[in-house]
Amino acid sequence: MGDRYSLQEEPIHPWIRTAPFFQGLPESVVEPALIHLVTRTHPANQVILLENDWGGSVYFIFEGWVKIRTYNLEGKEVTLNILGKGELFGEMAALDEVPRSTDVITLTTTVIGSLPSQDFVKLLQIEPLAGVRLSKLMARRLRQVNRRLRLRESDSQSRVADTLLFLAEGQGKRSQTGTEIPNLPHRELSSLSGLARETVTRVLTRLEKKGLIQREQDTISIPDVLALERLIV
Repeated sequence: MGDRYSLQEEPIHPWIRTAPFFQGLPESVVEPALIHLVTRTHPANQVILLENDWGGSVYFIFEGWVKIRTYNLEGKEVTLNILGKGELFGEMAALDEVPRSTDVITLTTTVIGSLPSQDFVKLLQIEPLAGVRLSKLMARRLRQVNRRLRLRESDSQSRVADTLLFLAEGQGKRSQTGTEIPNLPHRELSSLSGLARETVTRVLTRLEKKGLIQREQDTISIPDVLALERLIV
């Protein structure tokens, strides 16, 4: 097989109806909007979007994880966000019709649905609730970035704790052991927090010894989110 991705043939509408962005939207509006939606399965470490590409689609994550990255003035990679199932990306370029402002790369095998920008914009125009949902999503992401910027001068423990809470807010799932988030490679947590990878490793070990997190192969569990929040100074 020469293709780098494969088309997903099974219906995606059952998943779409559970995605936060589409919940509560009238079926009569959602169904026509998704006529041209196409899903593909991408391997890990595949570039989905590149900075300065022109935006022709908005993307919905069905399964897996992607990271949103850019580069600082020294050419160092900076991870701006980690997105998972139920999230969308590429909406800014679709709305203002300018080139992409970041790269998007898969962290795991990921199933992504792409919707033509004009279909997405039309949905926003005819369904007010869709516009409200998008506004809330963008406001939440801006608030998260502002919080992380304010913590850039804080100690390493505060910054790692905030990074874990940032992931919990976006992708946390309740379980018997607390709130579960993906156990990302330390290099990704390093890029998110702006700390050296070795520092992140030391802080995670310290947090685990204190019982504030529990690490498994694929997940990190936060037994008490409020206790982790109290570490941030």
